[in-house]
Amino acid sequence: MLRQLALTVAALATAVTLTACGGDDSTPTDTAASRDATAGPTSTPASGPHNDADVMFATGMIPHHAQAIEMSELILAADDVDPAVTEVARQMKAAQGPEIEQMQGWLAGWGEEVPPATGTDGGEMAGMDHSGDGGMGGNMGLMSEEDMAALADAQGAEAADLFLAGMVVHHEGAIEMARQELAEGANADAKELAEAIIEAQESEIATMTELLAG
Repeated sequence: MLRQLALTVAALATAVTLTACGGDDSTPTDTAASRDATAGPTSTPASGPHNDADVMFATGMIPHHAQAIEMSELILAADDVDPAVTEVARQMKAAQGPEIEQMQGWLAGWGEEVPPATGTDGGEMAGMDHSGDGGMGGNMGLMSEEDMAALADAQGAEAADLFLAGMVVHHEGAIEMARQELAEGANADAKELAEAIIEAQESEIATMTELLAG
């Protein structure tokens, strides 16, 4: 009995050792797979066909969203701002950050240039078609450098009013861009995002208009 018990313990010890060695060998592969699943933009290309309108939509909407996030951060940093206004800013920031990453992933997957997630002033937007034949031109509701500076310097009710008024126009520009994507785009994922942007930002415009009215 003692000999049999000793043999059983030895067998278990050998099995544990082999399992541990196998785990060591597989760890780098598992870690790499985990990294690939969360590697950022290059890991999330949009599925299905796409066309130039889809590229233009994503390329233009990334800096547009980035400026909205910058505006939100400015109002969140201001003093004595109505909590209802700061809540709108928090929701926008939370929603638009992931959308930027999503669109960067599409562009990377399509082999297109990926713009950085930084805001821009009210000049013509990078990546937009300015030929006058139906492309998106102009500033699409973007705040100018002067507008952004005024928002950064303001506090309290003044900051809230600047943020709300500026963001209403900003959203109207994003909705126009999204509608053009629905009309001219080919990629199902991009068109789905365009629909979501229209729905969310029309609702936010209504909320912000009410807040401006007091």
